[in-house]
Amino acid sequence: MRLLFEFLKLLLTPRASLIAENLALRQQLGALKRDSPRPRLRRWDRIFWVFLRRVWNGWRSALVLVKPDTVVRWHHHGWRIFWRMKSRRKGRPLLSRRTIQLIRKMSTDNPLWGAPRIQAELRILGIDVAESSVAKYMVHSKCSGRGQRWQTFIRNHAHQIAACDLFVVPTFTFRRVFVFVVLDHYRRRILHFGVTTHPTAAWLAEQIQLAFPSDAIRPRFLLRDRDGAYGRVFDAAVHTLGIRTLRTTPHSPWQNAYVERVIGSIRRECLNHMIVLSQAGLRAILLEYVEYYNGGRTHQGLEGQTPELRPQKTQGKILSTPVLGGLHHVYRRAS
Repeated sequence: MRLLFEFLKLLLTPRASLIAENLALRQQLGALKRDSPRPRLRRWDRIFWVFLRRVWNGWRSALVLVKPDTVVRWHHHGWRIFWRMKSRRKGRPLLSRRTIQLIRKMSTDNPLWGAPRIQAELRILGIDVAESSVAKYMVHSKCSGRGQRWQTFIRNHAHQIAACDLFVVPTFTFRRVFVFVVLDHYRRRILHFGVTTHPTAAWLAEQIQLAFPSDAIRPRFLLRDRDGAYGRVFDAAVHTLGIRTLRTTPHSPWQNAYVERVIGSIRRECLNHMIVLSQAGLRAILLEYVEYYNGGRTHQGLEGQTPELRPQKTQGKILSTPVLGGLHHVYRRAS
């Protein structure tokens, strides 16, 4: 009866299945014949059974030396090794440096945005990036999700802030001339300046009224230091204009940083290269420099623009205009 069953099995079993079973039995027989009291399967034996499990459904019926679960465990282990080697060789598809910088810029400029929002913006721009890649390269701010940054807050309210300050310029005869500067925070534009040898409170009040005439758009706040020259007359004039005075902390020039930076630029780019002969000569020099500062000098804080926007042209001959006797130049295209 058993012989009849084997004969029927040979007739009904496909030839490929018989070959696979024959290979399986021969492989196990070769493992038993090795010079060892207890047969131990080697690495190539395990690879053979893992491969046979993938191509032959009847591999369990020919398995004698180990259990089928052991072969399955070998297969899973080999699969992990394969993907570990593949990831080590290639890894996640690398993004271009330009895409990584764009992700970081978007996350920095928009601290309230998460990875899905940045991914959607990139997809609109034609850049297909996984959300996990965006989360990996984006800059995670500590204040993300809580509100805007101080820089954004100041930028949103800069059009309501102006600042003023006094600085001293020595003349050729070692006389002291005082310069009063009023600066707009929004476009870093010098609104007004005045020159005098005696900066009284009445003179300063007159200068602040000239900086904000009746038809001008006035700011809400005026930032200044605690110089004793201002006095109550100056504060009253500012209050009459509908502007609120904000005074910095004593010995804290960094709290009025924009106007301090303008004064530094005036010294470095203009006055340090000239000898001031008189009060009238200083006024003439500053008139030319202020015109250059507002209309010709580019600012990094304004993304390379000038306080008074310069039109960008791509055609026409480039003309060079000297400023302050050639100390600076302004370049424009001819109409």
